[in-house]
Amino acid sequence: MHSLTGLVRLMRPHQWLKNAFVFAGLVFSQTWQDGPLVLRVLQAFAAFCCLSSMVYIVNDWHDRASDALHPVKRHRPLASGLVSAPMAWALAGALLAAGGWLAAGSWLLLVLLGVYVVLNLVYSWRLKQVPVVDVSIIASGFMLRLLAGTVAVGIPPSRWLLLTGIFVALFLGFSKRKAETFHDEASQRAVMAHYPPALLDTFMAVTMTATITTYSLFATSPEAQAQHGERLLYTVPVVIFGMLRYTYQVHRGQGEDVARDLLRDPWILAAGVVWLAIFLGRRL
Repeated sequence: MHSLTGLVRLMRPHQWLKNAFVFAGLVFSQTWQDGPLVLRVLQAFAAFCCLSSMVYIVNDWHDRASDALHPVKRHRPLASGLVSAPMAWALAGALLAAGGWLAAGSWLLLVLLGVYVVLNLVYSWRLKQVPVVDVSIIASGFMLRLLAGTVAVGIPPSRWLLLTGIFVALFLGFSKRKAETFHDEASQRAVMAHYPPALLDTFMAVTMTATITTYSLFATSPEAQAQHGERLLYTVPVVIFGMLRYTYQVHRGQGEDVARDLLRDPWILAAGVVWLAIFLGRRL
């Protein structure tokens, strides 16, 4: 039972929330009533869940020795010995096979997933030590999810949607680094030595401003107004509130685990519900 629990923890299922970027194309194209299309997007989402979990397993195996010395990470299944290396590799292989099978119907989706895996493995083994490059790779993972969703829907991604996705992913990445500055120096990752807190504040401010600007331009663009109507404009204050609230939480020491911390804050969750209510309007 302990091993089974450890294997589930090793996959980090709460991190699958990040793969929700895959649904952006489906939501903004308003094609959620097309059953076969929804199925393809769900398959893309499931494929990213499998491969992102596989990447976490490989990363934890690579870092198991250093994690064992970390005050928090030492409780991870591999670092604590709850799961053996052979069991972890067997699960990683099964997840790789499942992800490939789910994406087998689209060669472009397979390419995007392949790029995602390679980028994340290179990040885990070397590039997470290089400042700015590390966060750029994290942001690239979000963009690949977004592109995978548009591939599944079969529509070209909106230029404003892409720009907004890039900037919000960078914002979340630098927010994660900012949250890590609240740890004791001994428990911080090596790259944090190159990230003074004031520099991270600047990076967060720049990427938050860029996100709000590009989303506002998207919401007021003629094509978005034609497709979604005037109500899209009223989602802009909700997006601004959500980002300001998240920034507040980061400066309280939260935000290191983006998926978990987004779900913990009732105000951010409420903002998400309000955004959906405004965006969907009478479309449901």
